[in-house]
Amino acid sequence: MLRPAGTDDRPGLAALWQMFRHELSDFDHSRPAADGAFGRERLDAALTEPDRELVLIEQDGRVVGFAAVRGLLGPCRVVSAFFVVRTARRAGIGGRAADALLRARPGPWEIPFQQVNAAAVVFWRGVAERAAPGAWHEERRPVPGRPDLPPDVWISLSQPPGTDAHHVPPRSPSRR
Repeated sequence: MLRPAGTDDRPGLAALWQMFRHELSDFDHSRPAADGAFGRERLDAALTEPDRELVLIEQDGRVVGFAAVRGLLGPCRVVSAFFVVRTARRAGIGGRAADALLRARPGPWEIPFQQVNAAAVVFWRGVAERAAPGAWHEERRPVPGRPDLPPDVWISLSQPPGTDAHHVPPRSPSRR
């Protein structure tokens, strides 16, 4: 279900990133550049910076989404991006992927999302409750550099250690 993204995955990830950014534009009012593409700086960082990782979400042998995580070298990990294509939604693939992502790295996690994104509100609160029943909290934080947007919601929780059949193997330098 989850696997680390590698260099060979870049073309497909670039396409998925455009879909992800297009959906987010409903909430952050971003627009594509003059060439029609949304910026990929965060995607590139997730693939190259040592404190970050990007994992692919697969279903039936096909890539149907991705999750980007930052804070790997610090005390708390942050889900910095999470996307599942529309045709794979509502079948539980996103929830199972998010659960597996958190279980793969026990300890503190933060998950930001936009309050105006009703689907994200329901989704991430459900993930938090499954990961840390009754032991998670939310707070509002300003969006850096975007005073025109309402504050993001940040969920904080601690994922207890445990076994996971969908463990994400550590990425190897050769996969970059």
